[in-house]
Amino acid sequence: MMLKNSLVLLFIFLCFVSCDKNRVFDEYKSVGNSWHKDSVVTFELPELQKDKTYNLFLNVRDNDDYPFNNLFLIVSLEQPNKKIKVDTLEYVMTNPDGTLLGEGFSDIKENKLFYKANEKFDQKGVYKIHIKQAVRQTGKIEGVEQLKGITDVGFRIESKE
Repeated sequence: MMLKNSLVLLFIFLCFVSCDKNRVFDEYKSVGNSWHKDSVVTFELPELQKDKTYNLFLNVRDNDDYPFNNLFLIVSLEQPNKKIKVDTLEYVMTNPDGTLLGEGFSDIKENKLFYKANEKFDQKGVYKIHIKQAVRQTGKIEGVEQLKGITDVGFRIESKE
């Protein structure tokens, strides 16, 4: 009887936690054990309603192999008319003591990184997001060839309503 009650409570908890009414799009792509500097992660977005506004997020899964405090990304939003908006972004990935920020119970942490607020998708057609890492070591011009510690890169869209 105790096991049956525990399973029912677990099921209710999972249903409650999995309900995410604001999520419109949420997808991850693996980059393996390291993210090559020339590798671009691309997401094709679903058709979104013109009259709604959305918040956009980058999701990154990293582990204890990540050797830096910050993460630099180049994110391109490709519109249906082929115009591209490019942003260079910097995110803090560790606490001052070097421990990873993010959610997770193991050495793998998940980070939901803010990208854009109140974004409208008012053109009909396919929008794409292109994400590339742009991490460099201090004092060096060349980017880090293989960025260790990043395992997955994701993109999330949330409705503001």
